[in-house]
Amino acid sequence: MLRHPQGMQRNVALAEDDADLRRMLVRGLSEEGFEVEAAVNGADLLRRVEHFDPQVVVIDIGLPDSDGRDVCQALRARGVTAPVIFLTARNALTDRLSGFHAGGDDYLVKPFAFKELVVRLHALIRRGQYDAEPIGEGLAMNPAAHAVSVEGQTVTLTPTEYRLLAKLAAQRGDVVRRRELTLAAWPDGAIVHDNTLDAYVARIRRKLRELGHEDAIVTVHGVGYRLG
Repeated sequence: MLRHPQGMQRNVALAEDDADLRRMLVRGLSEEGFEVEAAVNGADLLRRVEHFDPQVVVIDIGLPDSDGRDVCQALRARGVTAPVIFLTARNALTDRLSGFHAGGDDYLVKPFAFKELVVRLHALIRRGQYDAEPIGEGLAMNPAAHAVSVEGQTVTLTPTEYRLLAKLAAQRGDVVRRRELTLAAWPDGAIVHDNTLDAYVARIRRKLRELGHEDAIVTVHGVGYRLG
């Protein structure tokens, strides 16, 4: 489902499992004039954005049911274009880069100043005032189960397979370069050879064949792959 900002609304979708922090953020953001839809985990967030039109999304990376980066990729695969800011206790360069490669737009390390979050949210909303093209119909991704569904049929993916397919789905119709796919699928900076990437794509193709989409991933020789 395609999402994009409307008018001057300031709608925030939030996924944070820490109850005290979640309550503080909901209260504080509401006082700042935001309408907040708060979720307790990744699956809850994905359900809520079906009925809520966020202008910006705040996701804790360390959710109890899934990695927040995988949740971000699931949002992108569904056509949700709202900017995403990650909350995390980790501040290593690889952690920050992995958030951007997963489709995130900003990164805030805990503990953080609430006023800084508000300023960043306003900046992301201003940056996100654009319309985006839909990525296609029928593809649903579940980061908690690491699964993909097409028209009610579901297959389970490994976490790496899931991240690869989510990256392709987020840029559906465009060629995604091999380096981009590697960074998205192995966000912790592992050294990955070309034949390893190709092997994972082949595994995803076999699983998509079970859903009747065996030709969904197109090889662009010398460049990368494209989800048709």
